[in-house]
Amino acid sequence: MNKIKALLFDLDGTLIDSEKFHFNCWNDFLVQYDVQLDFKDWLTNYAGIPLPQNAKTILTRYKLNEDLDSFIERREQITLEGFKTKDIELMPFALDFVDYFYHKGFALAVVTASPRADVEAVFEKNGMAKYFSVFITRTDVIKSKPDPESYNLCVEKLGLAKEECLVFEDTLNGVKAAVAAGITCYAIQNNIRAHLKLKAADQLFLNFSHAKNYMLENVLAGQTPR
Repeated sequence: MNKIKALLFDLDGTLIDSEKFHFNCWNDFLVQYDVQLDFKDWLTNYAGIPLPQNAKTILTRYKLNEDLDSFIERREQITLEGFKTKDIELMPFALDFVDYFYHKGFALAVVTASPRADVEAVFEKNGMAKYFSVFITRTDVIKSKPDPESYNLCVEKLGLAKEECLVFEDTLNGVKAAVAAGITCYAIQNNIRAHLKLKAADQLFLNFSHAKNYMLENVLAGQTPR
């Protein structure tokens, strides 16, 4: 592996512990339709997939006679309000990981399938925006994950070679996007049962602490970022 200069992070489920938040938002929204999602089903079939795609799936699956664009807009408003008013916890060891590599001089970026308004609300609440030099959101691309467009755009904005970047993801869609972009990808997933479907990632870790130890011992030994 070439010298690593930048670390690229997915947001939901990777940096922030938001999967249950999104699940609850959907169920709050779907009460009016007498529909309730199961959390196991959510993790298997919806987590890591952009909201518009999930909205289309839900309309079809539950035969809801609603205009898709209006359905998406109303559902996204619930997410935005939630991010503005609720404290979303960080994933285990995420802050320590980000802070450590930021102070070591690595360029850090967020690449997410969430819209920019949500991302801005999240980082305004958690105060972590200072660590990241680039934010690529669903608002910035035509095709979201698993398409590689968002990662390609991020690398372009960083002005680096793909071999100088390392991606952190937690879902299959995210891993597919990074792999399709030709960037080394580490999956951070504390659910061991999900590891099998994430095998396309270059490495799998239960948390950021394990990933940090591996990187310091095997990837970054003897190198400084710049």
